[in-house]
Amino acid sequence: MTHEVMVESDPGRSGWEDDDGDRLREECGVFGVFGHDDASALTALGLHALQHRGQEACGIVSYESEKRYFHSERQFGLVGDNLNNAEVIHRLQGSMAIGHNRYSTAGGSLLRNVQPLYADIDVGGVALAHNGNLTNARTLRRDLISNGAIYQSTSDTEVILHLLSRSPKKGVVERFVEALRQIEGAYALVCLTNDMMIGARDPIGIRPLVLGRLGTAYVLASETCALDMVGAEFVREIDNGEVVVITDEGLTSHRPFPRRPARPCIFEHIYFARPDSVVGGQSVYDIRKRMGEELAREAPVEVDVVVPIPDSGVPAALGYSRASGVPFELGIIRNHYVGRTFIEPEQRIRALGVKLKHSANRRRHRGQAHHPHRRQRRARHHLAEDRAADARGRRHRGAHAHRLAADHPPRLLRHRHAFGGRADRRHARHRGHAQVHRRRFTGLHFGRRHLPRGRLRDAQRQGAAVHRSLFHRRLPDPAHRP
Repeated sequence: MTHEVMVESDPGRSGWEDDDGDRLREECGVFGVFGHDDASALTALGLHALQHRGQEACGIVSYESEKRYFHSERQFGLVGDNLNNAEVIHRLQGSMAIGHNRYSTAGGSLLRNVQPLYADIDVGGVALAHNGNLTNARTLRRDLISNGAIYQSTSDTEVILHLLSRSPKKGVVERFVEALRQIEGAYALVCLTNDMMIGARDPIGIRPLVLGRLGTAYVLASETCALDMVGAEFVREIDNGEVVVITDEGLTSHRPFPRRPARPCIFEHIYFARPDSVVGGQSVYDIRKRMGEELAREAPVEVDVVVPIPDSGVPAALGYSRASGVPFELGIIRNHYVGRTFIEPEQRIRALGVKLKHSANRRRHRGQAHHPHRRQRRARHHLAEDRAADARGRRHRGAHAHRLAADHPPRLLRHRHAFGGRADRRHARHRGHAQVHRRRFTGLHFGRRHLPRGRLRDAQRQGAAVHRSLFHRRLPDPAHRP
């Protein structure tokens, strides 16, 4: 039984923190199936494939048209621990279902915030799953509460349900479009009613959403790897600013916003997406590998082996090894029973997770003069510091020196993300961390390396990172350690 603590809402609060301390999320997973007898089982499988996008909580809402019932199952924890047994799937009857994996960046979350969120409004039941965050959610929430709205959660997603409920439009689709016109920020949405499933992306396509077919059924998912998991055929990406409506008659597309150039989040390629996914028409694995190749050309280093920090750094390390001719070795072993530490809600848990997650392959390090750590840079500098310190500790395990290389643009961490990326709300802190790095690492080049104009265009076309950073710190020989 889940115990919830009710927290009094203060609509006038400043900042971007939810009332329960749950800060806005950048990385969640959404999935939906329409027109399949095993919709809930397929949704559970899809959420399995998207587990890397959120490990805090998961949920499924299905609709059983024969009984005209919505069924909901929402729990804290992993998909495999909550949505895998036959009893749960049997309760989620119906030929249409949507699901959500939740990622939050601070503790204090409550079950009432776990998605999909559900509400009964005058046009029927509506369930909603959301990946992204709304930059004007606090303003809308304050206005809605002052006009009599009653909130059941502290999630920014509930704003959309209230806008749907209060719309004067007659149809669900018209209400949905009107709600989208009032919200701002990054979002990929999957919505379920009693006769349709709706998918939508924000006007500049920051968050991903793809469309697939499984026989006569339609599937919506955050990544193509979820389509592969259920055996669905990839059809296309939902365009930025597009709203797709799926009913028994088929799929219709609506474009309520003026055409704008797509501005997808580059962190999907760097970290969020699974390597076997296709984002923006390009393989995430291939892009990460090309990043490593480009880094080897830009910042060659005389070393004995290339060692990735698994798992997201592995493709880039392979690319670095191939381009430089330096052997690739698994010098750091990952414990796969530990989840993704970047998406844990508290730094204390992330730091502990790093210690549990990675250990040195001692025999591989022994006798090496140098070993570089090819890794993909995280948005949280303190996490990089923890791992760098852990890497420096490997001198006790036989390595004489190490160099830590990052394969993606350091300016991602220095410039504001206008639509609610973590860097936006931590801009000053990131700049402070940059100063810390300059003091702690010898020979640090942070945000100074630029590709020549011609190579810049080539790198952009190939999906490679535009800027790179390489920082290293030589370690004393273990034999001379005091």
